[in-house]
Amino acid sequence: MPKTNPRTPSVRLAQTLVLFVMLCSPVAQAAGAPSTGPMAFPRPLDTYNDAALSVGGQLLERIRQEPFNLLATALFLGAIIHTFLASRFMAVAHRHQHDLDVLGDGAGDDADREARERLRDQLRFRAQLFHFMGEIEVVFGLWVVPLAVGLAIFKGWPVMVEYLAHTSYAEPVFVVVVMAIAASRPVLALAELCLARVAALGGSTPAAWWFSILTVGPLLGSFITEPAAMTICALLLSRRFYELKPDGVLSYATLGLLFVNISVGGTLTHFAAPPVVMVAHSWGWGLCYLFTHFGWKSVVGIVVANVIHFLLFRRRLTALSTKILPAAPAAAPAPALVTIVHLLFIAWTVLVSHHPPLVVLGFLFFLGYVEATEYHQAPIQLRGPLLVGFFLAALVLHGGGQQWWIEPVLGSLTRWPLMIGAIVLTAFNDNAAITYLASLVPGFSETLRYAVVAGAVIGGGLTVIANAPNPAGQSILQAQFGNGGISPLKLLLGALVPTLIVGVALAFLP
Repeated sequence: MPKTNPRTPSVRLAQTLVLFVMLCSPVAQAAGAPSTGPMAFPRPLDTYNDAALSVGGQLLERIRQEPFNLLATALFLGAIIHTFLASRFMAVAHRHQHDLDVLGDGAGDDADREARERLRDQLRFRAQLFHFMGEIEVVFGLWVVPLAVGLAIFKGWPVMVEYLAHTSYAEPVFVVVVMAIAASRPVLALAELCLARVAALGGSTPAAWWFSILTVGPLLGSFITEPAAMTICALLLSRRFYELKPDGVLSYATLGLLFVNISVGGTLTHFAAPPVVMVAHSWGWGLCYLFTHFGWKSVVGIVVANVIHFLLFRRRLTALSTKILPAAPAAAPAPALVTIVHLLFIAWTVLVSHHPPLVVLGFLFFLGYVEATEYHQAPIQLRGPLLVGFFLAALVLHGGGQQWWIEPVLGSLTRWPLMIGAIVLTAFNDNAAITYLASLVPGFSETLRYAVVAGAVIGGGLTVIANAPNPAGQSILQAQFGNGGISPLKLLLGALVPTLIVGVALAFLP
């Protein structure tokens, strides 16, 4: 076995991550509990004293009492618009990069060479700038900068520091770690082996792999968590489906189906889907409740959606069988003990998911174990997970400033408007934030609780920001959609049909 190096890039990145967690986690703050007065951000909802007003009156009154609410929501809206323009920024970046590549040294005197070098520097800078602005994972982080500046100017430096420091980053840290472990060679090999058994029932054709990954994979999310299931499904789809270069319509239909199925596939248990985790404890929802009220309906919705899409695209899926995949051997299975240890690390991460220092501590042990069993491992890739974690952390920061309008809007709705409203709001905000804010609304009946959670998971595939695991899938599959990356509008269109199907299942099945 080759000699290992304890200072590998993975270990150094993990050390940076643990320092970030220790500095940002509320557990590590010495400043005490965050302020709850009118100057706090976000301002506590009970300080507005506007319960007697209508919804429109509440919104206007809250803007009057706290004008910064309007600015925070405007910045959030700007970030959403930016995500829809990300593919265009990427296209501009590739155009500048192309101009840079074709710009030769050429001949001429010193002045010509100097002018050419200046032009090369300008093209290189523009290409990098637009590429940065086109990265979906960094968009919300960019818009956190004006949010922080606005807080410092209008609310004061201490309020800005307090908000950024006391915000819980448990979910982003959890997603980073579980993505990295789930993408490890032993876990991926085990998942591929299980899905291969299912695909073998259909002759192991690309269509059989497609159906197997999109059916069994999302349901695994109820046991290994949705981020882990998304990572595994996206990696296998990339190798077993997207490498065959399907046309654009089938590509986006598959992507939308994946995102929707992952969103509802984690509802068989009470610990796997972020929007369920946010309310399960406070509402007393256990394993039995989730399976009987959500789980079996989600299974029906996933199967029906997959069958309908298979029938719609049967010719295109069959045509893929004539193509030959590029040489990419399947991951060799690791010894059973190594695989079991990896699964135990995932179990530990799920168990302590609300305690970031413990999550990262387990991850450091995991990296050490990977180094010790290097012969059975592949390099742990952290760039993608860290970018996704950055995206989610920024989304949490923006989401905290939206409760001033989400809470009265949700609290004023009856069952059907509430479910539809939750679906729509989920497309523009993380569905876990929607259910969390719903848990703060007093007097929610069991019917309304079901409606808001059902709406949140139904709409979890409409956009990349709708569900926490979606950025992980986008990060893995981005390269399969060309230089422009994944189009938010085409993703929305691709997810509409499966969203409608699982919506019918969750809304109308008894």
